[in-house]
Amino acid sequence: MPEQQPQQPEGAIAGTGMGGAMDLAASEAGTLERTPGGPRGTGPAGRPRSLWSDAWRDLRRNPVFIASALVILFLVLISLRPSLIAPGDPLACDLSRAQEGSQPGHPFGFDGQGCDVYTRTVHGARTSVTVGVCATLGVAVLGSVLGGLAGFFGGAWDAILSRTTDIFFAIPVVLGGLVLLSVVTSNTVWPVIGFMVLLGWPQISRIARGSVITARQNDYVQAARALGASPSRILLRHIAPNAVAPVIVVATIALGTYIALEATLSYLGVGLKPPSVSWGIDISAASPYIRNAPHALLWPSGALAITVLAFIMLGDAVRDALDPKLR
Repeated sequence: MPEQQPQQPEGAIAGTGMGGAMDLAASEAGTLERTPGGPRGTGPAGRPRSLWSDAWRDLRRNPVFIASALVILFLVLISLRPSLIAPGDPLACDLSRAQEGSQPGHPFGFDGQGCDVYTRTVHGARTSVTVGVCATLGVAVLGSVLGGLAGFFGGAWDAILSRTTDIFFAIPVVLGGLVLLSVVTSNTVWPVIGFMVLLGWPQISRIARGSVITARQNDYVQAARALGASPSRILLRHIAPNAVAPVIVVATIALGTYIALEATLSYLGVGLKPPSVSWGIDISAASPYIRNAPHALLWPSGALAITVLAFIMLGDAVRDALDPKLR
């Protein structure tokens, strides 16, 4: 009798019917577990992806985020070293060149005082970015702490904070700036930043309070409390990481608003004052002769609009990435 050939593994799997299909499925599952990306919904080595890793993956694929991040990165770089692209002195002015247009070496022309518009526009980015970032950090920290504590402990602390925020919401921002900053004689950015933090924290506080109230009702918080975890540990380890996403979204969008508010207050004469370099100051100085020298108003206004738009677009992209309902 002819010698029987050994059966190949593929034939064995195919010939076993349902059992072979089950073996093949198990083999494919093992392959997925060994894949660096893992199956859908998991990260490397099969670990489940977190909200932040999912958000970062979505942000990297979002052209709006990439475009706005590149603009903001450029603004940060010229804020740190404006002399890299504008080596001139923003305070050096020549009245003989007042209101002149674009010239070689001076692409934006000159303003009413004979100052180089290009140099002042580039150096003005430092003031706007500094005010926006510092005000946003102050508002986010103060509002998150007060709102988080009110949402976690509730009771009288929550009631007091709610009534206090109602009082601050009743104060018009621009009118409050006209009243409070009109008595300040400092030419630095800190009075403006302090004013923004003073009137800006209630919004973040309301957002943080609502996020903490929602997070403390989850099962993992109840389990930690049942296991004897202290209130501080529950708040810092379990609630805060899961309640901070809405605060980040609102703060990112508000950053552009604070930059526009600084320019508005400087335009009205109660924000930054000369010899400080600010887009709001340049817009205010160029307004009277907009017909004779529109370029002096166009460039700082355009830089302000692009900056505010970039931060608002960044905030929208972050919101879409962190909101599970939009997935």
